Amino acid sequence: MSYCLNPACQKCQNSHNDKFCKNCGTKLVLLGRYRALAPLGKGGFGRTFRAIDEAKPSKPACVIKQFFPIQQGTDTANKAAELFHQEAVRLEELGNHPQIPELLAHFEEENRQYLVQQFINGQNLAHILEQQGAFSETEIRSLLADLLRVLEFVHSKQVIHRDIKPENIIRRQVDNQLVLVDFGAAKFATGTALARTGTVIGDFRYIAPEQAVGKGVFASDLYSLGVTCIHLLTNVGPLELFDTDEDAWVWQSYLQNPLSDELRSVLDKMIQRGAKRRYQSAEDVINALTPQKSSVASTNLNIPLTSPLKTFDFDVVTVNAYGRETNRRQMQATYFSEDLGSGVTLEMVEIPGGTFRIGSPGTEKGRSSRESPQHQVTIAPFFMGKFTITQAQWEAVANLPTIKRVMQPNPSDFQYVGTNRPVENLSWEDAVEFCARLSKKTGKSYRLPSETQWEYACRAGTNTPFHFGDTITTDLANYNGNSTYAYAPKGHHRHQTTEVGSYPPNAFGLYDMHGNVLEWCADVWHENYHGAPADGSAWESGGNNSFRLLRGGSWMFNPDYCRCASRYDNHTGDRFNFFGFRVVCSSA
Repeated sequence: MSYCLNPACQKCQNSHNDKFCKNCGTKLVLLGRYRALAPLGKGGFGRTFRAIDEAKPSKPACVIKQFFPIQQGTDTANKAAELFHQEAVRLEELGNHPQIPELLAHFEEENRQYLVQQFINGQNLAHILEQQGAFSETEIRSLLADLLRVLEFVHSKQVIHRDIKPENIIRRQVDNQLVLVDFGAAKFATGTALARTGTVIGDFRYIAPEQAVGKGVFASDLYSLGVTCIHLLTNVGPLELFDTDEDAWVWQSYLQNPLSDELRSVLDKMIQRGAKRRYQSAEDVINALTPQKSSVASTNLNIPLTSPLKTFDFDVVTVNAYGRETNRRQMQATYFSEDLGSGVTLEMVEIPGGTFRIGSPGTEKGRSSRESPQHQVTIAPFFMGKFTITQAQWEAVANLPTIKRVMQPNPSDFQYVGTNRPVENLSWEDAVEFCARLSKKTGKSYRLPSETQWEYACRAGTNTPFHFGDTITTDLANYNGNSTYAYAPKGHHRHQTTEVGSYPPNAFGLYDMHGNVLEWCADVWHENYHGAPADGSAWESGGNNSFRLLRGGSWMFNPDYCRCASRYDNHTGDRFNFFGFRVVCSSA
């Protein structure tokens, strides 16, 4: 159905093929491409609609914001029009940050202002709080780890958000990352703007005292984030958490879960009434939450750590085009362990940030146009599973409460030969459910890797077809050894999975990146890299949303399909006994 955007009509009895409203004749498709499907919400100055972009073959979802103030022609409405325009300007200035909705268009049509932005599929924190109750300390630490980095970026662009609250923070379904939305109140922070009194903007329950008199500063956003956190920790509204008789916060009296003295102290400082008594930057809060690292701790990640870091040693093997070993060197990597219960652990290896070229050169044997064009990508640090998720790990998480869909206790075809083999015979949707349950249990943001993260992690600093070098052998990975690559000899075809960690790892300390099982990634399928993100984030706009990426080859595939750059797609609901996955997260 198509929804009419005429405020005097608002009829939805139009088909998806209609160009004009059957009731009032208003044009239904903006700019010849954006069609509203249903209203999402409204306020004093406008309305939002769920929509699709008909100019793209997959008709991806988007959001239309229509400026339509209740009081036309007033000074307030004129100010609102200015703020609506400023939201588009701010979204464009903030660029394509993976945790901020992308601006797709800003225009005027039929004397009404519109902006179109990326649709974030997920639930806001207010809804999550209503459904699941008070947040735990680990969940709040994970939230701060995510959002403080976003605020650090926003503030670096000299922008103050001015409306941080649970409703404006969405947990994205595909990767469980938090996304900061609604920059309609955002203000450009120049020295003169910060010094003068301006318009009071933001939800009165969360805004800082200085913002309430129109003098918002960067620390005002930290105040609002702090108030958001105490609301989530207590499941009590902010107005009830402040004692006006004592002129003091009393939030700690309402806590429902244990809280460390450290986090209490940090939150108390974030919500100080005097702006100068608060942290002055997002980085200050990050540093306050980051414990002193031990001698084996990471120097690559400047993020809060809630799990102790350890190191492990391993050998890295390099071979020539004939499959003969030419080098073996000992290396060390940093990791943390997640306790899944019943003696089952999940080991997450630290992947350092860096820049690399994704895709394959035109001369690489076995390549396809799907791997073009090669382009440079810069990746932020993250943690990735040392192994693909095993059957034992799957079974441990399958026992946790359902988030969106039921998980089979063990869907694997090869489940009778050892639970230390990869879990397989699962869909992309199954893998996303695993990540959601694991995130809920640990308070960290676990998700499927973007395909860019996957290839960067697989290559581990190499630029050869395989991280082993110019070829691969069945002594190094589990694939169909009846076929060969370069000048390597034929090998075994095992016709089934092998235990994780059976073959040498790459230079990052990751095992089985070639062969064994194909690994699901977060991205929507695209036929090539034209328009792909350059920041390592999952590519979720455009493409075919019914299909997702898989990487790494499998036990039944020829070696061509096991290359670092090889890309494979399948329907999100399909299950095969060579489909598996591994997880990533941004903090320990």
